[in-house]
Amino acid sequence: MTDRLEVEVSIPCPAWSKAVAKVGEVCRRAAVVAFQAAEANGAPGGGPEGAARAEASLVLADDALVRSLNKEYRGGEGPTNVLSFAGRPSPGAPFGEGAPAHPADAPELLGDVIVAFETASAEAGGAGKNLTDHLCHLIVHGMLHLLGYDHRTEGESEHMECLEVQALSRLGAANPYPDRGEKRP
Repeated sequence: MTDRLEVEVSIPCPAWSKAVAKVGEVCRRAAVVAFQAAEANGAPGGGPEGAARAEASLVLADDALVRSLNKEYRGGEGPTNVLSFAGRPSPGAPFGEGAPAHPADAPELLGDVIVAFETASAEAGGAGKNLTDHLCHLIVHGMLHLLGYDHRTEGESEHMECLEVQALSRLGAANPYPDRGEKRP
C-alpha cells in the first residue's frame, strides 16, 4: 500500500459485506492501486504529487442512496453503478487548487466514490463477471475520476481505460474491456 493515500470505507449497505469477502480491504487496495497508476502516468491537472498525502472516501451503498445522490447532485434519473464527487473545484484543476485552506499537515481531499450494490451486482451477473472484480473496476474508475481523468472524448476514454486495465491487472482482476486489445497509457 502507499502511505500517501488515506482511504476511508463506509458500508451503509450490509449486502456488500455478505457478497464480497473482506470488502473493505478489497476497496482500499483498489483505491491505492488506482492512485499509484495515476501517479505513475501523470494524473491530469498535475496529479497528487504536489501534496504530501491525499484522502479519499469510498461508500458502498444501495441503489436508493445512489439514486437520491444522482438526482440531487447530477440531475440524473435512477441509480447508476458508481458516482464520483471530486474534492477539486473542477475536473482537471491542479491538485489542491481552489480547495479551501486547511492545515499544512492535513491530507488533500480527493473526494468520494459511491457504488450502488443492486446495480453493480446486476451488471456483474448479467455480464457473467465476478462481483469482486466488478467492484474493483468501479472503485478504480471512480478514483481515476477523482484524480482528473474523464472519458468525454475517445482519446480520454482510451487513456482512462488503459489505466483501469493496468490497475485491475495489478489487482488480479479481469480486464473489463477484452475487445479493446492491449493498449498502453
